[in-house]
Amino acid sequence: MRRRAQIKELIYDAGARRFLAPALIKMKINRAAITLLMVTLILVTIGVVMLFSTSALPAKERYGDAYYLLKRQLVWLAVGGIGCVFAASVPYPKLRGAVPVLLGAAAVLLLAVLIPYVGHKVGGARRWLSLPGMQLQPSELGKLVLIVWLAHYLSKEKRRLDEFKRGYLIPMAVTGGMLLLVLAEPDFGSTALMASVAFAMMYIAGVRLRYLGPTILSGLVGFSLLIMHNPVRMKRMLAFTDLDKYKAGVGYQVWQGMLAFGSGGFSGLGLGNSRQKMFYLPEAHTDFIFPIVGEELGLVGTLAILAAFMILVACGMYISLNASDLFGQYLGMGCTLLLAMQALINIGVVTAWLPTKGLPLPFISYGGSNVVMNLVAVGLLLNIYRRTVPEMQPEVQEFFASREQVS
Repeated sequence: MRRRAQIKELIYDAGARRFLAPALIKMKINRAAITLLMVTLILVTIGVVMLFSTSALPAKERYGDAYYLLKRQLVWLAVGGIGCVFAASVPYPKLRGAVPVLLGAAAVLLLAVLIPYVGHKVGGARRWLSLPGMQLQPSELGKLVLIVWLAHYLSKEKRRLDEFKRGYLIPMAVTGGMLLLVLAEPDFGSTALMASVAFAMMYIAGVRLRYLGPTILSGLVGFSLLIMHNPVRMKRMLAFTDLDKYKAGVGYQVWQGMLAFGSGGFSGLGLGNSRQKMFYLPEAHTDFIFPIVGEELGLVGTLAILAAFMILVACGMYISLNASDLFGQYLGMGCTLLLAMQALINIGVVTAWLPTKGLPLPFISYGGSNVVMNLVAVGLLLNIYRRTVPEMQPEVQEFFASREQVS
């Protein structure tokens, strides 16, 4: 009798592992996907509310319509919503066949923006293409296209990433080419963001650290030299090291942002009651919208947004790790890193923890191309979730390459 009970227990355990484990995995992935979608909607809603609160007065003064910027943002959100649905619907493996076209289109647009009278120049930088009724920022498309290409290449060459040519030279050549085009605009913030995401993806995939390490160090040296030979950016770096000294000059915006955080206190001054947005904090509805959140909603509001981004990143990571193939894993990880690092850099800049960079806060700052591409990135994560087969889950070690093989 005891022997028979042991056999029945073994049979039950085997059945549980075979049928219950995939169901539990699927249930957890369902929760992660639903949470990802809900958090994104919450961040977008907060962005719409804070955008109107921040931009109504400047829009009234500049355009004669307090709803001008809000209406434009709503149009871009509608476009981004369509892009998100499309990205979530078309099977993501089909992207692999479109990679050469996407990469070529992104390169052409990045080149076009550098051509006089084609690229729109603002503040000494050519970052936009002017179209009827709108402006497009090709670097936003370039970020996502680079992630798709890297995910495709790194998964295809997984077994040969320890080779110098296939594992380092080819991906670095494509990545470097994209980075140089963005840097030529110049756009130091987007260049740093793209480089961070690309190097993180390559390291995770298994590209040798002895190749990546010197490249990162040489890139930092080159970046530093470019900053030293650019008076405006050099002053921004000096303002970062001594904000109080430069608060009336290049550090003015960061200083006003810090004042906004300080005056908000724990619970804030109340929605719409910000004083810094009254022409004290320039362009507060774009890169510096987070200090207005801190002023109007206080520490409670800022911590809520930080928690939302942390949840979004956790859900994106979970979906990526449970993807059914390496391409989906790398693609999901790249999209998650893009959103996470952009939020981290923006918050670091406005809280004076990082030098000033022109990067918006995902889903909250005003900006058409950025919000569209961020919503498409969320759509790709939902696409990966929809095509996850629990019974075919790859081992986690297939995602994280063995570091002893690539060190």
